[in-house]
Amino acid sequence: MADETIGVVGAGIVGLATAREIALSRPGARVVVFDKEREVALHQTGHNSGVVHAGIYYTPGSLKADLCVRGVSLLREYCQERRLSYREIGKLVVAVREDELGRMEALFERARNNHVPDLKRISRDEIREIEPHAGGVAALHSPRTAITDYPAIARAFAKDVVDSGGELRLGFTVTGVTGVPGGIEVASARERVRVDRLILCAGLQSDTVARLARDRREPRIVPFRGEYMLLRPERADLVRGLIYPVPDPRYPFLGVHFTPRVDGSVEVGPNAVLALSREGYTRARISPRDLLGLAAYPGAWRMAARHWRTGIKEYRGSFSATAFMRDAALYVPGVGVRDVVRGGAGVRAQALDRDGALLDDFRIHHVGRVTAVRNAPSPAATASMAIAEHIATAVFSTAR
Repeated sequence: MADETIGVVGAGIVGLATAREIALSRPGARVVVFDKEREVALHQTGHNSGVVHAGIYYTPGSLKADLCVRGVSLLREYCQERRLSYREIGKLVVAVREDELGRMEALFERARNNHVPDLKRISRDEIREIEPHAGGVAALHSPRTAITDYPAIARAFAKDVVDSGGELRLGFTVTGVTGVPGGIEVASARERVRVDRLILCAGLQSDTVARLARDRREPRIVPFRGEYMLLRPERADLVRGLIYPVPDPRYPFLGVHFTPRVDGSVEVGPNAVLALSREGYTRARISPRDLLGLAAYPGAWRMAARHWRTGIKEYRGSFSATAFMRDAALYVPGVGVRDVVRGGAGVRAQALDRDGALLDDFRIHHVGRVTAVRNAPSPAATASMAIAEHIATAVFSTAR
């Protein structure tokens, strides 16, 4: 395997972690990272909430569960070595109604099966000891859940790649992926680069790029925009750590929650509304091409038929700060529209199957010399270093 060139499409945190893993673990291999942007980590990584998830939510035995737990330890160690921000501020998953206690208990058992460290059930009074301004009748407390700066980590990964002899080809929009004798040719509008193997970590464009490599059409990416409010600086002390709702298992999004950031700000959100562009970070950003592709896909209509009520509720919060904060006030009573300003937004690349099912687990396809990451939602940033190990192992085991 010496002297191979490995291409990676995508300079987000998963692509860069994968490039770094190969550059460091495969002596003689040269790594080339391709991305259409001029900087790394501009999309999902650059709009990430910064939470290092402990593994509470994920189905035991799934890739999400296994790689999240492994990824946390790798990421913590990396941040300590590089002196990057990593703060274990803890998380409360709060039940605000008695009828949520059964789901909370099921979540506790799931987290215990995933070996989430130091997790415990706490009472209403214990909630107040940890978060004096929080509501709720009971909660799960995960003291080891952390926050970090994922764009800074991605930049550090990129430096590791370059320092190990790899190359970042930024501003390189991939327009073609073609098999050639003994390798793969990666094309842009202006040039062609030959690699021996190719790994696709294209995030919001993952299905589009995978089709260039002749991978199957499903799953398709549906972009969901998550919009945030920010607590005004003088109200940021209302929250000490992360405050989350008990999730609804029928829906892949966690609901509005409170998220302190490493810069001292506190985000409230996100909602989850269908974006009108894959890079639709604002309501005004519309892509006719993306809309037509979505409208032509049967899975999108089947998804809408299942989740239209939730969709209406999420859009109401998008246009009305009062409606948005009504949900937030269940977890921090008294917080309202006067305590917040509009914050930023991110877009989640949610994979959707033809039957309308929103994919929950990571999904990775192999097509000859091409490996395609087709679904890598949260906790992909947390798990990025473990995902990188997983991909590298798969790629080089199939090479033998």
